[in-house]
Amino acid sequence: MDWLNYHHLLYFWTVAHEGSIVRAAKVLRLASPTVHAQIRTLEQNLGQTLLVRRGRGLKVTEAGQVVLGYADEIFSLGRELVTAVKQQQPAADRPLRFNVGVVDSVPKLVAKELLKPALHLDPPAHLVVREGKLDQLVAELAPHRLDMVLAAHPYNAPSTIRIFHHRLGECGVTFFARGPLSAKLKKKFPQSLDGAPALLPTENTAMRSSLESWFESVGVRPRVLAEFEDSALLKVFGSDETGFFAMPSIGVDALARSHSVRVIGATEDCRERFFALSAERRLKHPAVIAISQTARNDLFGGTG
Repeated sequence: MDWLNYHHLLYFWTVAHEGSIVRAAKVLRLASPTVHAQIRTLEQNLGQTLLVRRGRGLKVTEAGQVVLGYADEIFSLGRELVTAVKQQQPAADRPLRFNVGVVDSVPKLVAKELLKPALHLDPPAHLVVREGKLDQLVAELAPHRLDMVLAAHPYNAPSTIRIFHHRLGECGVTFFARGPLSAKLKKKFPQSLDGAPALLPTENTAMRSSLESWFESVGVRPRVLAEFEDSALLKVFGSDETGFFAMPSIGVDALARSHSVRVIGATEDCRERFFALSAERRLKHPAVIAISQTARNDLFGGTG
């Protein structure tokens, strides 16, 4: 039987999160050559390269990402173990762990609203959220490193694992802008969007496809200034009076306040859909069930 040296794993885990061996060595209170040597030993034992140099820093390889995901769980559970023992907490009273992946194209406010029911269970779930690309997160479902993946579109790529899609619901789209641009575009919306500076999702997203179809249907052609895969970065640019942008019509007031933007219009003809992806046909995890029920009955107004 192959045994894992958890000290070596800890050194790798620290380097991966710190971004360099020098910084990790300071955290671990060890010499840099020692940390480097122990990680090399771990790589040799696993038969995989976990870290490669990029510029002045280090990049975690694809194999390293897999190891890092396990290490995150291992050390998180270790902290829970210490806390439970110190507090003499019975196993039945420990928070239910809920590991969820959120595809990075899902707007953060939407993800927050969808995941909130997990924190209102009795007792509340211990929510662990990981963000990434759809392919990477789906691969974590089969070995049950993730209980659910939150996505804005189905997973249609060929896969060795069977993925089940649980539709949470759908909503319309709201358009935002800041400063004089918002006042200008609000007049005669949506025709005002023709030729207007636009900040759009990248072409590989469901949101972009939906927006393009809607633009065509209302006869407008915005001037695309920039495209973003990350919805959070898109909103940052939008709050700088650069151009207008669109987001699902969830948490509209909160988004307007947090980014100092104004609503210039909205449409129900452009739809955004959200899915919970799992490795199980029937939802079993209490947190996933709560999320699905709240989304269908409350958040999306029964449109799921």
